[in-house]
Amino acid sequence: MNRPMRHIRRAPAVVRLALVAIALSACGGETGSDAPAMAEMDHSQHQMGAGGATDSTGAMAREPVSLTAAQERALGVVYTQVSRGALETTVRTVGRIEASEERLADITPKIDGFVERLYVSTTGEGVRRGQALLTLYSPELVAAQQELLTAIRLRDRFAPGSGPARENAERMAEASRRRLAWWDISEAQIDRLVSSGEATKTLTLASPVSGLVLEKSVVEGQRVSAGQRLYRIADLSEVWVEGDVFEKDIRFVSEGSVAHIEVAAYPGRHFMGRVSFVYPTVDRGSRTNRVRVTLSNPELDLKPGMFATIFFDVRIDDDAVVVPVESVVVTGERNLVFVREPNGTLRPQEVVLGPSAGERVEILQGLVPGEEIVASANFLVDAESRLAATGAGGMPGMQHGSHEMPEAAPSPAEASATGSADTMDHSGHDHD
Repeated sequence: MNRPMRHIRRAPAVVRLALVAIALSACGGETGSDAPAMAEMDHSQHQMGAGGATDSTGAMAREPVSLTAAQERALGVVYTQVSRGALETTVRTVGRIEASEERLADITPKIDGFVERLYVSTTGEGVRRGQALLTLYSPELVAAQQELLTAIRLRDRFAPGSGPARENAERMAEASRRRLAWWDISEAQIDRLVSSGEATKTLTLASPVSGLVLEKSVVEGQRVSAGQRLYRIADLSEVWVEGDVFEKDIRFVSEGSVAHIEVAAYPGRHFMGRVSFVYPTVDRGSRTNRVRVTLSNPELDLKPGMFATIFFDVRIDDDAVVVPVESVVVTGERNLVFVREPNGTLRPQEVVLGPSAGERVEILQGLVPGEEIVASANFLVDAESRLAATGAGGMPGMQHGSHEMPEAAPSPAEASATGSADTMDHSGHDHD
């Protein structure tokens, strides 16, 4: 046996696993007669692990493991109990503040004409409902007013109930009046036209809502066409925040869910809103689903274009079986938890995971409340369990299942001889 392996035999059980790995890596670089033997042993162990360490489902097999108190301390094993209780989490996403589409208004003329005067001439200006925005000169409008006045004068030439002539004149006047109304001329304006008997040169366009001018695309003297947008006005006393929620979290967010909003402009300040709409499709690229939150903005602090952080407080289950996330070994094929039996044996138990919340995860199947499980160092325990399944043994001094693997103590003579050899080894002389 070469010297590195003799040192490993005599090393304390606490550090043997690390020394084995170091010795094996050192042997891999040797060119003497021991290197082929070590390589052959590694190859045979690899074959054993590849062929004999799978269960009936094809997954890597595990065996129960027994640890002494000293080994538990050395590995840092900590135990916890499976518990039952409420499982809550917070779904977080980012979004952007937008003007509410329900409170937007576009100002567009219904006839062609020329802008004679602007009363609201700057973007961002506040307006009131009914406030005059501009006056529009339209030859077509002047002709329609003249048509209404002519029909009224013709009607007045005949006495009421005088026959078809009176009725035709009344129908003509009514048609002219409706035509002006369809061009957004108010009833008050039409009444003033009829009472004065004189056509006005211009049409005044007024704001249908109170709010702020988000867009203005008109100047004095400009020729405009029917349907052309001249202003966009928004009532920002209520705004939307739209954000994208990951597909895995969308089941926790629905219409009516309460949302907390934070914006960088107001550190430490929280705005409250509710989900008003969940979009019916998922983005194929980002795998996210857009949601809309509506919130009140009476002071106009929230402005369209601001970025916002959205938080949804979610109660996943009121009575869930939960364990720490770090207690679960995720192999890619299944999820395992090591259960501590009454006799101290650590038994690998396959579990079905539910949603996670922070440092806890719900167990849908495989565990019951009150069971004691490994809460930390479970990956080291899992490695020992896999070694036990291959039959290759694990850390010296450990027990796998019901098979103990004690190490025989060296005799005094052997210890003395070995100690002398160690002394000579440290001095740099070879006694082999």
